[in-house]
Amino acid sequence: MRVVSDASLNDDLGYPVVIGANARSEVAAFARKEGRETFVLYDANRFVAATARGVAKAARAKALIPFPLGERRKRLATVERVLDAMLAAGAERDALVIGVGGGVASDLFGFACAIYMRGVRYAHVATTLVAMVDAAIGGKTGVNLGDGKNLAGSFADPAGVFCDVAALRTLGQSALREGLAEVVKAAIIEGGDFFDWLEELSPHPFARWPWTTLVAESVKVKTMSVADDRLESGARQVLNLGHTFAHGIERASRYRITHGAAVALGLRAAGLLALRSGRFSEAEHLRVLTLLALLRLPLHGPIDGDAVLAAMSHDKKKRAGRQRFVLPRAIGDVEYGVECSPASVRAVLRRLQKAPSARG
Repeated sequence: MRVVSDASLNDDLGYPVVIGANARSEVAAFARKEGRETFVLYDANRFVAATARGVAKAARAKALIPFPLGERRKRLATVERVLDAMLAAGAERDALVIGVGGGVASDLFGFACAIYMRGVRYAHVATTLVAMVDAAIGGKTGVNLGDGKNLAGSFADPAGVFCDVAALRTLGQSALREGLAEVVKAAIIEGGDFFDWLEELSPHPFARWPWTTLVAESVKVKTMSVADDRLESGARQVLNLGHTFAHGIERASRYRITHGAAVALGLRAAGLLALRSGRFSEAEHLRVLTLLALLRLPLHGPIDGDAVLAAMSHDKKKRAGRQRFVLPRAIGDVEYGVECSPASVRAVLRRLQKAPSARG
Protein backbone atom coordinates (compact mmCIF):
# COMPACT_ATOMS: atom_id res chain seq x y z
CA MET A 1 0.00 0.00 0.00
CA ARG A 2 1.24 3.47 -0.87
CA VAL A 3 0.17 6.10 1.64
CA VAL A 4 0.60 9.83 1.18
CA SER A 5 0.42 11.83 4.40
CA ASP A 6 1.92 15.24 3.68
CA ALA A 7 3.04 16.95 6.89
CA SER A 8 2.66 20.37 5.25
CA LEU A 9 -1.02 19.63 4.64
CA ASN A 10 -1.45 18.65 8.27
CA ASP A 11 0.23 21.88 9.39
CA ASP A 12 -1.85 24.04 7.07
CA LEU A 13 -5.19 22.42 7.84
CA GLY A 14 -4.65 21.39 11.44
CA TYR A 15 -5.72 17.79 10.83
CA PRO A 16 -4.27 14.81 8.95
CA VAL A 17 -5.18 14.05 5.35
CA VAL A 18 -4.10 10.50 4.51
CA ILE A 19 -4.29 9.31 0.91
CA GLY A 20 -3.65 5.64 0.20
CA ALA A 21 -4.71 2.37 -1.34
CA ASN A 22 -6.47 1.12 1.80
CA ALA A 23 -7.55 3.45 4.56
CA ARG A 24 -8.56 0.75 7.04
CA SER A 25 -5.28 0.39 8.94
CA GLU A 26 -4.71 4.15 9.00
CA VAL A 27 -8.18 4.79 10.40
CA ALA A 28 -7.68 2.06 13.01
CA ALA A 29 -4.40 3.64 14.15
CA PHE A 30 -6.09 7.05 14.29
CA ALA A 31 -9.01 5.70 16.35
CA ARG A 32 -6.63 3.98 18.82
CA LYS A 33 -4.71 7.22 19.25
CA GLU A 34 -7.94 9.14 19.86
CA GLY A 35 -8.90 6.67 22.59
CA ARG A 36 -12.60 7.49 22.29
CA GLU A 37 -15.71 5.39 21.92
CA THR A 38 -16.17 5.16 18.16
CA PHE A 39 -19.29 5.15 15.98
CA VAL A 40 -19.37 4.66 12.21
CA LEU A 41 -21.96 6.24 9.93
CA TYR A 42 -22.05 5.31 6.26
CA ASP A 43 -23.85 5.79 2.98
CA ALA A 44 -25.96 2.66 2.58
CA ASN A 45 -25.00 1.59 -0.89
CA ARG A 46 -23.37 -1.72 -1.70
CA PHE A 47 -20.04 -0.23 -2.71
CA VAL A 48 -19.59 1.74 0.50
CA ALA A 49 -20.93 -0.95 2.86
CA ALA A 50 -17.90 -3.25 2.60
CA THR A 51 -15.50 -0.39 3.32
CA ALA A 52 -17.63 0.78 6.24
CA ARG A 53 -17.74 -2.70 7.76
CA GLY A 54 -13.96 -2.98 7.48
CA VAL A 55 -13.46 0.45 9.06
CA ALA A 56 -15.88 -0.35 11.89
CA LYS A 57 -14.13 -3.63 12.63
CA ALA A 58 -10.65 -2.12 12.48
CA ALA A 59 -11.65 0.83 14.68
CA ARG A 60 -13.58 -1.43 17.11
CA ALA A 61 -16.63 0.74 16.66
CA LYS A 62 -19.50 0.49 19.10
CA ALA A 63 -22.07 0.93 16.33
CA LEU A 64 -22.24 0.81 12.53
CA ILE A 65 -25.17 2.85 11.23
CA PRO A 66 -26.28 3.02 7.55
CA PHE A 67 -28.25 5.83 5.91
CA PRO A 68 -29.61 5.97 2.37
CA LEU A 69 -28.16 9.16 0.93
CA GLY A 70 -27.96 11.02 -2.38
CA GLU A 71 -28.41 14.66 -3.34
CA ARG A 72 -32.19 14.57 -2.90
CA ARG A 73 -31.77 13.29 0.67
CA LYS A 74 -29.22 15.95 1.55
CA ARG A 75 -31.81 17.72 3.67
CA LEU A 76 -32.40 18.75 7.28
CA ALA A 77 -34.83 15.86 7.69
CA THR A 78 -31.98 13.40 7.06
CA VAL A 79 -29.76 15.24 9.53
CA GLU A 80 -32.45 14.80 12.17
CA ARG A 81 -32.53 11.06 11.48
CA VAL A 82 -28.74 10.91 11.85
CA LEU A 83 -28.88 12.78 15.17
CA ASP A 84 -31.61 10.49 16.49
CA ALA A 85 -29.65 7.40 15.44
CA MET A 86 -26.48 8.65 17.13
CA LEU A 87 -28.41 9.28 20.33
CA ALA A 88 -30.04 5.85 20.19
CA ALA A 89 -26.64 4.22 19.67
CA GLY A 90 -25.33 5.87 22.83
CA ALA A 91 -22.93 8.40 21.33
CA GLU A 92 -21.86 10.88 23.99
CA ARG A 93 -20.14 14.23 23.67
CA ASP A 94 -16.66 12.71 23.90
CA ALA A 95 -17.31 10.21 21.09
CA LEU A 96 -15.41 9.88 17.83
CA VAL A 97 -17.72 9.55 14.83
CA ILE A 98 -16.34 8.27 11.53
CA GLY A 99 -18.33 8.88 8.36
CA VAL A 100 -17.80 6.69 5.30
CA GLY A 101 -18.97 7.69 1.84
CA GLY A 102 -18.81 10.35 -0.83
CA GLY A 103 -19.43 14.08 -0.96
CA VAL A 104 -23.00 14.01 0.34
CA ALA A 105 -21.92 11.84 3.27
CA SER A 106 -19.06 14.21 4.10
CA ASP A 107 -21.28 17.30 4.03
CA LEU A 108 -24.23 15.78 5.86
CA PHE A 109 -22.47 13.65 8.48
CA GLY A 110 -20.02 16.49 9.15
CA PHE A 111 -22.90 18.90 9.74
CA ALA A 112 -24.71 16.44 12.01
CA CYS A 113 -21.57 15.99 14.11
CA ALA A 114 -21.00 19.76 14.26
CA ILE A 115 -24.38 20.25 15.95
CA TYR A 116 -24.78 16.98 17.90
CA MET A 117 -24.45 17.87 21.59
CA ARG A 118 -22.85 21.11 20.31
CA GLY A 119 -20.12 19.22 18.55
CA VAL A 120 -18.43 15.80 18.56
CA ARG A 121 -15.15 14.70 16.97
CA TYR A 122 -15.68 13.67 13.36
CA ALA A 123 -13.41 11.99 10.79
CA HIS A 124 -14.26 11.08 7.24
CA VAL A 125 -13.31 8.11 5.06
CA ALA A 126 -13.78 9.33 1.50
CA THR A 127 -14.85 6.66 -1.01
CA THR A 128 -15.49 8.82 -4.10
CA LEU A 129 -13.25 11.11 -6.09
CA VAL A 130 -15.54 14.10 -5.42
CA ALA A 131 -15.13 13.61 -1.67
CA MET A 132 -11.37 13.03 -1.86
CA VAL A 133 -10.47 16.08 -3.90
CA ASP A 134 -13.14 18.48 -2.69
CA ALA A 135 -16.00 17.80 -0.27
CA ALA A 136 -14.08 16.16 2.59
CA ILE A 137 -11.32 18.81 2.66
CA GLY A 138 -11.73 22.24 4.18
CA GLY A 139 -14.37 21.94 6.89
CA LYS A 140 -17.46 22.97 4.93
CA THR A 141 -20.50 21.03 6.07
CA GLY A 142 -24.17 21.43 5.26
CA VAL A 143 -27.32 20.41 3.47
CA ASN A 144 -29.67 21.77 0.82
CA LEU A 145 -32.81 23.79 1.35
CA GLY A 146 -35.75 23.77 -1.02
CA ASP A 147 -34.48 26.77 -2.96
CA GLY A 148 -30.79 26.00 -3.20
CA LYS A 149 -27.70 23.92 -2.47
CA ASN A 150 -25.78 23.97 0.79
CA LEU A 151 -27.77 26.86 2.25
CA ALA A 152 -27.85 25.36 5.76
CA GLY A 153 -24.52 24.42 7.29
CA SER A 154 -21.44 25.40 9.23
CA PHE A 155 -17.67 25.49 9.04
CA ALA A 156 -16.50 22.57 11.17
CA ASP A 157 -13.08 21.03 10.61
CA PRO A 158 -12.87 17.25 10.73
CA ALA A 159 -10.50 15.47 13.07
CA GLY A 160 -9.01 13.70 10.06
CA VAL A 161 -9.66 12.75 6.43
CA PHE A 162 -8.77 9.37 4.95
CA CYS A 163 -8.92 9.06 1.16
CA ASP A 164 -9.43 5.37 0.38
CA VAL A 165 -8.10 5.30 -3.18
CA ALA A 166 -8.82 1.56 -3.41
CA ALA A 167 -12.52 2.43 -3.29
CA LEU A 168 -12.18 4.19 -6.66
CA ARG A 169 -11.92 0.74 -8.26
CA THR A 170 -15.54 0.08 -7.26
CA LEU A 171 -16.78 3.18 -9.10
CA GLY A 172 -18.04 3.19 -12.65
CA GLN A 173 -16.45 5.50 -15.19
CA SER A 174 -19.32 7.98 -14.90
CA ALA A 175 -18.72 8.29 -11.15
CA LEU A 176 -15.00 8.89 -11.72
CA ARG A 177 -15.85 11.60 -14.24
CA GLU A 178 -18.02 13.25 -11.57
CA GLY A 179 -14.89 13.78 -9.51
CA LEU A 180 -12.74 14.72 -12.49
CA ALA A 181 -14.85 17.83 -13.02
CA GLU A 182 -13.56 19.01 -9.62
CA VAL A 183 -10.01 18.00 -10.56
CA VAL A 184 -10.25 20.10 -13.74
CA LYS A 185 -11.44 23.02 -11.62
CA ALA A 186 -8.38 22.62 -9.38
CA ALA A 187 -6.11 22.40 -12.43
CA ILE A 188 -7.53 25.65 -13.86
CA ILE A 189 -6.87 27.37 -10.53
CA GLU A 190 -3.34 25.96 -10.23
CA GLY A 191 -2.37 26.04 -13.92
CA GLY A 192 1.18 25.20 -14.91
CA ASP A 193 2.38 21.62 -14.62
CA PHE A 194 -0.84 20.38 -13.04
CA PHE A 195 -3.01 21.40 -15.99
CA ASP A 196 -0.39 20.14 -18.46
CA TRP A 197 -0.26 16.78 -16.67
CA LEU A 198 -4.02 16.42 -16.70
CA GLU A 199 -4.02 17.06 -20.45
CA GLU A 200 -1.42 14.31 -20.86
CA LEU A 201 -3.45 11.86 -18.79
CA SER A 202 -6.82 12.60 -20.40
CA PRO A 203 -6.59 10.30 -23.46
CA HIS A 204 -5.55 7.27 -21.40
CA PRO A 205 -7.83 4.63 -19.82
CA PHE A 206 -8.61 5.30 -16.17
CA ALA A 207 -6.95 2.00 -15.21
CA ARG A 208 -3.61 3.60 -16.08
CA TRP A 209 -4.10 6.78 -14.09
CA PRO A 210 -1.95 7.38 -10.96
CA TRP A 211 -4.94 8.07 -8.72
CA THR A 212 -3.05 8.45 -5.45
CA THR A 213 -0.81 11.15 -6.91
CA LEU A 214 -3.73 12.84 -8.67
CA VAL A 215 -5.74 13.04 -5.45
CA ALA A 216 -2.71 14.37 -3.55
CA GLU A 217 -2.11 17.13 -6.12
CA SER A 218 -5.77 18.16 -6.06
CA VAL A 219 -5.82 18.23 -2.25
CA LYS A 220 -2.76 20.50 -2.26
CA VAL A 221 -4.56 23.03 -4.47
CA LYS A 222 -7.56 23.09 -2.16
CA THR A 223 -5.39 23.27 0.94
CA MET A 224 -3.52 26.34 -0.32
CA SER A 225 -6.80 28.22 -0.70
CA VAL A 226 -8.37 26.98 2.53
CA ALA A 227 -5.40 27.50 4.86
CA ASP A 228 -5.39 31.31 4.59
CA ASP A 229 -9.17 31.77 4.43
CA ARG A 230 -10.93 29.22 6.57
CA LEU A 231 -14.32 30.98 6.55
CA GLU A 232 -14.38 31.83 2.83
CA SER A 233 -14.33 35.58 3.30
CA GLY A 234 -11.77 36.15 0.56
CA ALA A 235 -9.39 34.14 -1.60
CA ARG A 236 -10.92 30.75 -0.77
CA GLN A 237 -13.78 31.77 -3.03
CA VAL A 238 -11.68 30.81 -6.07
CA LEU A 239 -12.63 27.21 -5.25
CA ASN A 240 -16.17 28.10 -6.35
CA LEU A 241 -15.03 28.44 -9.97
CA GLY A 242 -17.97 27.23 -12.07
CA HIS A 243 -20.06 26.45 -9.02
CA THR A 244 -22.45 29.40 -9.03
CA PHE A 245 -23.71 28.14 -12.38
CA ALA A 246 -23.36 24.49 -11.36
CA HIS A 247 -25.46 24.75 -8.22
CA GLY A 248 -28.16 26.62 -10.12
CA ILE A 249 -28.16 23.97 -12.86
CA GLU A 250 -28.43 21.15 -10.32
CA ARG A 251 -31.28 22.77 -8.44
CA ALA A 252 -33.18 23.76 -11.60
CA SER A 253 -32.98 20.16 -12.84
CA ARG A 254 -34.17 18.87 -9.45
CA TYR A 255 -30.80 17.14 -9.24
CA ARG A 256 -31.37 15.04 -12.35
CA ILE A 257 -28.19 16.70 -13.64
CA THR A 258 -25.45 15.36 -11.39
CA HIS A 259 -22.95 17.51 -9.56
CA GLY A 260 -20.01 16.57 -11.77
CA ALA A 261 -21.95 17.22 -14.97
CA ALA A 262 -23.16 20.55 -13.58
CA VAL A 263 -19.61 21.57 -12.62
CA ALA A 264 -18.40 20.81 -16.15
CA LEU A 265 -21.19 22.96 -17.56
CA GLY A 266 -20.39 25.61 -14.96
CA LEU A 267 -16.73 25.68 -15.98
CA ARG A 268 -17.73 26.30 -19.57
CA ALA A 269 -20.18 28.98 -18.42
CA ALA A 270 -17.54 30.73 -16.31
CA GLY A 271 -15.19 30.71 -19.29
CA LEU A 272 -17.86 32.16 -21.57
CA LEU A 273 -18.66 34.89 -19.04
CA ALA A 274 -14.97 35.70 -18.74
CA LEU A 275 -14.69 35.91 -22.54
CA ARG A 276 -17.61 38.34 -22.68
CA SER A 277 -15.93 40.63 -20.15
CA GLY A 278 -12.53 40.46 -21.87
CA ARG A 279 -10.82 38.59 -19.05
CA PHE A 280 -10.06 35.28 -20.76
CA SER A 281 -8.54 34.36 -24.12
CA GLU A 282 -10.35 32.20 -26.66
CA ALA A 283 -7.28 29.97 -26.91
CA GLU A 284 -7.24 29.14 -23.20
CA HIS A 285 -11.02 28.75 -23.06
CA LEU A 286 -10.87 26.22 -25.90
CA ARG A 287 -8.02 24.46 -24.12
CA VAL A 288 -10.28 23.97 -21.08
CA LEU A 289 -13.18 22.78 -23.26
CA THR A 290 -10.90 20.30 -25.05
CA LEU A 291 -9.81 18.82 -21.74
CA LEU A 292 -13.42 18.51 -20.54
CA ALA A 293 -14.38 16.87 -23.84
CA LEU A 294 -11.49 14.38 -23.65
CA LEU A 295 -12.74 13.42 -20.18
CA ARG A 296 -16.23 12.96 -21.70
CA LEU A 297 -17.77 15.58 -19.48
CA PRO A 298 -20.83 17.41 -20.85
CA LEU A 299 -20.44 20.84 -22.42
CA HIS A 300 -24.08 21.52 -23.27
CA GLY A 301 -27.53 20.30 -22.34
CA PRO A 302 -31.24 21.13 -22.01
CA ILE A 303 -30.74 24.08 -19.66
CA ASP A 304 -33.82 25.97 -18.48
CA GLY A 305 -32.28 29.43 -18.24
CA ASP A 306 -35.08 31.02 -16.23
CA ALA A 307 -35.10 28.18 -13.70
CA VAL A 308 -31.31 28.30 -13.37
CA LEU A 309 -31.38 32.06 -12.82
CA ALA A 310 -34.05 31.66 -10.14
CA ALA A 311 -31.94 29.02 -8.38
CA MET A 312 -28.80 31.15 -8.68
CA SER A 313 -30.60 34.03 -6.95
CA HIS A 314 -30.09 32.16 -3.66
CA ASP A 315 -26.35 31.68 -4.11
CA LYS A 316 -24.32 32.27 -0.94
CA LYS A 317 -21.82 34.55 -2.69
CA LYS A 318 -24.40 37.28 -3.31
CA ARG A 319 -23.68 40.57 -1.58
CA ALA A 320 -26.16 43.45 -1.28
CA GLY A 321 -28.47 41.59 -3.61
CA ARG A 322 -25.86 41.39 -6.39
CA GLN A 323 -24.67 38.14 -7.95
CA ARG A 324 -20.91 37.60 -7.88
CA PHE A 325 -18.90 35.13 -9.92
CA VAL A 326 -15.52 33.43 -9.92
CA LEU A 327 -13.98 33.81 -13.39
CA PRO A 328 -10.71 32.76 -15.02
CA ARG A 329 -8.31 35.37 -16.36
CA ALA A 330 -5.91 32.65 -17.50
CA ILE A 331 -5.23 29.02 -16.69
CA GLY A 332 -3.55 29.49 -13.32
CA ASP A 333 -5.11 32.91 -12.63
CA VAL A 334 -8.65 33.03 -11.24
CA GLU A 335 -10.56 36.09 -9.97
CA TYR A 336 -13.37 36.10 -7.40
CA GLY A 337 -16.07 38.61 -6.52
CA VAL A 338 -16.81 39.59 -10.13
CA GLU A 339 -20.15 41.26 -10.82
CA CYS A 340 -21.67 40.65 -14.26
CA SER A 341 -24.80 41.97 -15.90
CA PRO A 342 -27.95 39.79 -15.88
CA ALA A 343 -28.00 40.10 -19.67
CA SER A 344 -24.54 38.53 -19.92
CA VAL A 345 -25.51 35.69 -17.59
CA ARG A 346 -28.66 34.99 -19.62
CA ALA A 347 -26.63 34.97 -22.83
CA VAL A 348 -24.20 32.45 -21.35
CA LEU A 349 -27.03 30.17 -20.23
CA ARG A 350 -28.43 30.24 -23.78
CA ARG A 351 -25.00 29.20 -25.09
CA LEU A 352 -25.00 26.20 -22.73
CA GLN A 353 -28.00 24.81 -24.64
CA LYS A 354 -25.77 24.34 -27.71
CA ALA A 355 -22.53 22.52 -28.37
CA PRO A 356 -19.42 24.71 -28.38
CA SER A 357 -18.47 26.47 -31.58
CA ALA A 358 -14.95 27.33 -32.73
CA ARG A 359 -15.09 30.20 -30.22
CA GLY A 360 -16.37 28.11 -27.31
